[in-house]
Amino acid sequence: MNLILFDDERREHLLPLTFTRPVADLRVGILRIIEKWELISGFKVSFLTQDYLSAKFKLHREQENILIPGNLLPDQQLFNAILSLGKGEVLLGNGNPLAFRDAENNFSLSVADYKAVNYPGIVVRVMNLWDIFTLNAAAIESDFDLVTKGRVSAKWDDTNKILGDRVFIEEGATVSCSVLNSKTGSIYIGKNAEVWEGSLIRGGFALCEGASVKMGAKVYGATTVGPFSRIGGEVSNSVIHGYSNKGHDGFLGNSVLGEWCNIGADSNNSNLKNNYSEVKLWNYPAAEMTGTGLQFCGLIMGDHSKCGINTMFNTGTVVGVSANIFGAGFPPGFIPSFSWGSGPDLLEYRLEKAIETAERMFLRRNKVFDKTEAAIFGKVYEITQGERK
Repeated sequence: MNLILFDDERREHLLPLTFTRPVADLRVGILRIIEKWELISGFKVSFLTQDYLSAKFKLHREQENILIPGNLLPDQQLFNAILSLGKGEVLLGNGNPLAFRDAENNFSLSVADYKAVNYPGIVVRVMNLWDIFTLNAAAIESDFDLVTKGRVSAKWDDTNKILGDRVFIEEGATVSCSVLNSKTGSIYIGKNAEVWEGSLIRGGFALCEGASVKMGAKVYGATTVGPFSRIGGEVSNSVIHGYSNKGHDGFLGNSVLGEWCNIGADSNNSNLKNNYSEVKLWNYPAAEMTGTGLQFCGLIMGDHSKCGINTMFNTGTVVGVSANIFGAGFPPGFIPSFSWGSGPDLLEYRLEKAIETAERMFLRRNKVFDKTEAAIFGKVYEITQGERK
């Protein structure tokens, strides 16, 4: 069976993170959404996304395909219902499409073109930016069961204090002289990851492949640190995608960082307003700040963005792609993609300079910022020009 995860209209509500990736490439819990589907199904899964992303995020098409919204998180009951669909049927949950079994290879995403089958179970979708961290605790637990099923953890050395029995350490990982408390949530330490001495970690927590927690860090659940990322200081209920660094003292809470981000030393974000009122967040489709329904909401930062030392992010700040933030005072609550500076002095970060920086960042990790990556940069720069004006 060929599974395809497609971007629908909710993609716009997940910008700026989805400027540079399909929705199904977002990480919630231990795994990216596409990795969850691959583990549950046992099938190779591909993306149906924006044209400018398709060179990097490939589509695999066969004569018969099942098309699934990319923001839908799987479970075994839902997958079984999808497998039982007949040709030309659509699975609906509360009137919303959960899967199309395309019989004619026409890739129709119109419910009217299919015979409807109702799904009675509960489904979980990533609908808004803040869902990434509010759903993270439950996602870590379900991913932990998926990833560790039938497996035995590698041994940790006796310099550590381990609480609870929901700790799993992959081969090649190193944990030294630290406290890991899984009584509040599962703790997963990925392949070749490292927890440095004196770290205090309270689950749920996921440290993905090659990532590290620096000495004396304080980590509260539910937090995910993506592959080859690094954290230090204090981190709470945040999701950090791959190759990003928040390696120094300072607080990051109720936040999401994309890939290739860097948080300067002693930088902090506010995640609670002084008057304890609802946090508003920049909404790309509405082009204005809109309510989240949350009292706790911190920083959302798109791929390749960075901030200088001692940066202070206000509650509910959204930073676009490839912004370089520095200067005194609080930056604005919305920082457009390819911006440089802070406050009323924001300038445009020239595309060629942004690409030069990205190339150097890739080289530091022995990777190549190739023509495909540069083309995505160029397209995002083009479509976000109106924000900077």
